[in-house]
Amino acid sequence: MVGSLLSVRTMLLAIFVLMAGSGFLSTLIAIRLEEAGAGDFVIGLVGTSYFGGLTLGAFTVVRVIERVGHIRAFAAFVSIFSASSLTYAVIDLPAAWTVLRFIDGFMMSGVFVCLESWLNRVARPDNRSAILASYMIALYAGQAIGQFLLNLQDNAPALPFMLSAILLSISVLPVVLTRIEQPVLEEVAPFSLKRLYEASPLGIVGTLATGMMLGAFYALGAVFVQRVGLPLSQVALFTSCVIAGGVVLQYPLGMLSDRFDRRRVIIAAMLAAAGLCAALAFTSEPALIFIVGAAFGGFAFALYPLCVAHSNDHLEESERVGASSGLVLVYSFGAMLGPQFGSASLSWFGPAGLFGAIGVFALVGAVFGIWRMIVSPPVAEDDQQDFQILPRTTPMASVLQDDN
Repeated sequence: MVGSLLSVRTMLLAIFVLMAGSGFLSTLIAIRLEEAGAGDFVIGLVGTSYFGGLTLGAFTVVRVIERVGHIRAFAAFVSIFSASSLTYAVIDLPAAWTVLRFIDGFMMSGVFVCLESWLNRVARPDNRSAILASYMIALYAGQAIGQFLLNLQDNAPALPFMLSAILLSISVLPVVLTRIEQPVLEEVAPFSLKRLYEASPLGIVGTLATGMMLGAFYALGAVFVQRVGLPLSQVALFTSCVIAGGVVLQYPLGMLSDRFDRRRVIIAAMLAAAGLCAALAFTSEPALIFIVGAAFGGFAFALYPLCVAHSNDHLEESERVGASSGLVLVYSFGAMLGPQFGSASLSWFGPAGLFGAIGVFALVGAVFGIWRMIVSPPVAEDDQQDFQILPRTTPMASVLQDDN
């Protein structure tokens, strides 16, 4: 097992460094727009733009990779992303930043497809879960640690953007120097969303609600922290706490969902997230904000893999990869909507409005889940597949799922 992880160490190092250099940009950009006096709608629009690029890229980057190969495509995607990061320091206009965030999302989609298809090239049935877990740890760890680069901008506003570009550029090295043979891209067959909804209504609605929740958080969470009166150094800590909480609770909740009706765990996680959102909306004590934020992340981040597992419980094995790829797109669509609703609520109700809106998204998902429990029977225990953590990146991530 250790040998299999060593074989993909270059890919894991690349995603760690890349996320350290890019994962804090959404927080930094929201802070800068807030300081510049941009309206809540504009901040939300910039956040939506990133997820729009991520969604469109999922449909188009495969052609680029097939044409020039993984190494060249990865280098091109990261180079453009690095140039975009530097451009933020040169052009200080919200309209330009909206375009740049769309480019960032598009390039990140290409990066994810390259790395995830490479990991799938190495993965075997006996090590697939370990590789996927290691990938998730590297991704979230880089994203959480990178948040602290926000604290370096006091005397040099351009410095975080420069550091982002440096880290992005460095992330190319493990890939271009790798000795792993370039993979052939897995073809992910399209899956009808209508068929997916018919098979698992809660899977679709729960994934959409999760996308709206986390899209709003990533786009506007930094604005919330600043408006409740916490200093910039606490913004990075809050975001890191939420991400860390998301890593810690995924496995425990997943194991529970393997033992009980998975819908009950999804509903409980939705209700817990809604309750924690209410606490965040009315809490101004810094220590409580961090603790409650970490708990919120734990439940919110677990919802996507729970919804994927619940959907797969209703599908044949041959349908699961296509279905999971469809759920990635549903999540991305929700993540595009979330910042718009979140920004509107932020404008109408002040800082409490953001987590008020996120709580409503979670509550709607919970109510829908309760209705589904009333009108449909649970999945037989023998038909329920094992839970697996999954990244909310691109459809290629679905190929990394364990073969059952």
